[in-house]
Amino acid sequence: MSALSPRSFRYETAGPVATITLDRPDRLNALTFEVYEELRDLFAALAGETSVRAVILTGNGRAFCSGGDVKEIIGPLFERDPAGRLAFTRLTCDLVRQMRRLPKPIVAALNGTVAGAGAAIALASDFRIAAEEAKIAFLFVKVGLSGADMGAAFYLPRYVGVGRAMEILALGEFVEAREAERIGLYNKVVPKDRLAAEARTLAERLAAGPAFAIEMTKSLIDRELAMDVETALALEAEAQAICMEHSDYKEAYEAFVARRAPKFR
Repeated sequence: MSALSPRSFRYETAGPVATITLDRPDRLNALTFEVYEELRDLFAALAGETSVRAVILTGNGRAFCSGGDVKEIIGPLFERDPAGRLAFTRLTCDLVRQMRRLPKPIVAALNGTVAGAGAAIALASDFRIAAEEAKIAFLFVKVGLSGADMGAAFYLPRYVGVGRAMEILALGEFVEAREAERIGLYNKVVPKDRLAAEARTLAERLAAGPAFAIEMTKSLIDRELAMDVETALALEAEAQAICMEHSDYKEAYEAFVARRAPKFR
């Protein structure tokens, strides 16, 4: 089975935009071992799909993703030895790693409840467009686990600040969509009937943009999180000089002079 033909969720392409739809609505799109593995493999494979320039990640039904399935993941983990449980937690982090390594932007279209690992997956996306019903919670502490899971303790403080991140991760309580937007966790909140169109519009704008420049931007945002300002400035100088060698830079200039829209390739 190809990584681009998953069995546990839907994968579709329309033009330069790929859409991944978590499709277990009766289980609130809870994750299974297979879903984790296929998501990891798909995001890895998408790096080499030149026809895809942006990705939408969404869910079917009332939830975006409610986290790990209690029956299919939580219960079976008690039967594993410590090495087996570590293999699972490394799998979950490998999914986030592949999402962040993907050079193409990921737009999470949060159609409903976002909880546990679902919240971590939303956090690992580049943009979060949410329906008004899409409350979010990092529930890990509620089940006796660390709130620092799947990159949450790395990314969340950078989005909302250390104090608010500690509150969200240590209490594990839901944050309503409008509040998540206010504190910077969500980029935009819209009525549910407009969510698909809003996410598609954003993904198409990104897909029509200069792919190499967007890739460079995504990469540097992550890399610079752990740098001092002098190292970051040196890296940005080198990155910008590299972008100036790319054909998109010349195309943008020529389009501006000719007063036409640029055609990035």
